[in-house]
Amino acid sequence: MIISSLGQGLLWAPLAIGVFITFRILDIPDLTTEGSFPFGAAITVSLMIKGQSAITATIAGFLAGCVAGLITGILDTKLKIPSLLAGILTMTGLYSINMHIMGKSNVPLLTQKVLTGYLPADLTVDMQTIMLGIIVVIIVMAVLYWLFKTRLGLSLMATGDNKNMSAANGINTDGMIIFGYMISNGLIALSGALIAQNNGYADIGMGIGTIVIGLASVLVGEIFLRGNNILIRLSAMVLGAIVYRFLLTVAMSLGFPADDLKILSAIILIIVICVPIIQNRIRTKRQLKKYLAQMEAEDDGSITSKTSAKSILSRD
Repeated sequence: MIISSLGQGLLWAPLAIGVFITFRILDIPDLTTEGSFPFGAAITVSLMIKGQSAITATIAGFLAGCVAGLITGILDTKLKIPSLLAGILTMTGLYSINMHIMGKSNVPLLTQKVLTGYLPADLTVDMQTIMLGIIVVIIVMAVLYWLFKTRLGLSLMATGDNKNMSAANGINTDGMIIFGYMISNGLIALSGALIAQNNGYADIGMGIGTIVIGLASVLVGEIFLRGNNILIRLSAMVLGAIVYRFLLTVAMSLGFPADDLKILSAIILIIVICVPIIQNRIRTKRQLKKYLAQMEAEDDGSITSKTSAKSILSRD
């Protein structure tokens, strides 16, 4: 169960990192996720069926997600459509596009060689999945770590922190937002391409609920790993995706049907949202009680000193 959760979590990690870029770095609620995830899967599977290698098809799936992010970014920045609505519009349009690409609602992979086929054949399926996930995660994290150390990456983070101040310092904030959308949805589509190959098919409905999965992974990761270093934050997203898949696997092992996975995802998201809030309230109450106790002690001390002074004066 742990091995299976680890492999699945690593394949879902690019999705968590993609959602992290828009949700945390740019502070944008992007619903393009539910369209770009199956978009990457549809492009990848369709190209593989037409004879393209799994590597080429997967890269194409990533680039397709970047195009989806580009569209949402233009709607948001150039046409001034609110980011939430811009994501919904792109997501809705991608549904029809995915249907045209696949030709039907479900396209299976039969004899095509997937990415795990390039790994040693003596490994088990689970170990191949884990190895593939590790390779992909290392590549993604290394590229993003390098990116966020460059002027471009720093401008992207500055735009998310304070758009007006960034614009005043000469940063093309619209361009940075579009770039963030593209990287985010490219990673989400990459995750869709990996999951489609792992499952052996692409389905038109496989993107439903992915935004919840992504947000839950982000919040779970931030509970376990906290820090300002970008490498720690990216690692937290990977850990969050693994822990989230583990929680779902445990739920299924307890007898929950597969049809209830979506509501379980929503429940997990509600819990991880509420836990930090409750923790902050408890911490605030403890600090307040400690402060009041110190104030009472100081008041008692001042009263005692005043009484001693009065007794000394009366003696005199």
